[in-house]
Amino acid sequence: MNRIKLGRRVIDENSNPYIIAEIGVNHECSISKAKKLIFKAKMGGADAAKFQTYKAELITSKNSPSYWDTSKEKTKSQFKLFKKYDHFNKSDYVKLFKYCKSLNIDFASTPFDHEAVDMLDPLVSYFKVSSSDITNYPLLKKIASKKKPVLLSTGASSLLEIKNALNILKSHKCRNIVVMHCILSYPANDKNANLGMINDLKIKFPKNIIGYSDHTLPDEEMTNMYTSYVLGAKVLEKHFTLNKKNKGNDHYHSMDFKDLKKLKKKIIKANEIIGIKEKKHLKIESNSRKFARRSIVMKFDMKKNSIIKKVNIICKRPGTGISPIYLNKVIGKRIKRSLREDHILKWNDLK
Repeated sequence: MNRIKLGRRVIDENSNPYIIAEIGVNHECSISKAKKLIFKAKMGGADAAKFQTYKAELITSKNSPSYWDTSKEKTKSQFKLFKKYDHFNKSDYVKLFKYCKSLNIDFASTPFDHEAVDMLDPLVSYFKVSSSDITNYPLLKKIASKKKPVLLSTGASSLLEIKNALNILKSHKCRNIVVMHCILSYPANDKNANLGMINDLKIKFPKNIIGYSDHTLPDEEMTNMYTSYVLGAKVLEKHFTLNKKNKGNDHYHSMDFKDLKKLKKKIIKANEIIGIKEKKHLKIESNSRKFARRSIVMKFDMKKNSIIKKVNIICKRPGTGISPIYLNKVIGKRIKRSLREDHILKWNDLK
């Protein structure tokens, strides 16, 4: 069975999902706001509070155009947007790591450069690779060198690009990899979520746990996140905010505390419904097996030593006599004694 250890938990095909509250840079470079977000994530039932660690100069050139909805986030330059939120340094991340530890929630962050990988390494139990870096082989090799589990987002990727990224990670001794379905669009419309790809990833990468990183606008029922879990995603990630009405950046497509609570509640209910995954009959079905199934029953009165023919019998409830699966063995047998119509046939009735 596929399994992977992420922070405090071991995730496999039968476990509850590992839920990541992707704070990203929704803290807007405020330690106090970051701590509030961590606290709310913990209270909402998340397993991890995750950040993004980058410096604008190392992630983008100064003339890189936007790729997000500029009606929601009006900044049209990647460099200018990233520069707004790249102020946290190592001491800040150490503070957030320690705060997470005090609340028993996993600390995580996505590194976007080699320096960030080294800085985060003592603080994280696994690394997240952004969809945008799936072809950034130097960064993949750097992350793999830390020999920790990796969550690999696959937004905007072809199957070949995913396979190549996995091969790079594996060839550098990184074996524990979660393949994350993702649509790299901010925000992604529901019709573009394409959650059916989760099943395809399960088929194409049977040795990997499959997850889902969501960029759709959350509805009241957290439909996309919930559906992704039902379809088999075992690691669920979504941006997280204190207030979805906040302007700009990732707030507009984030979930908040209420959304997270709702998702957690629905997953718990889903687990009750999904139950045992190995098909077998249950103890609570014992009476049904006995009384709702059928037995071979006498259709007419028959005298002792008569030979049972197909015309003499019928299959009726309850299933306390000879099962219809033995019909061919019963036909042609003699009866030991006279039997009345509607008699439920038993083996000791036959010679």
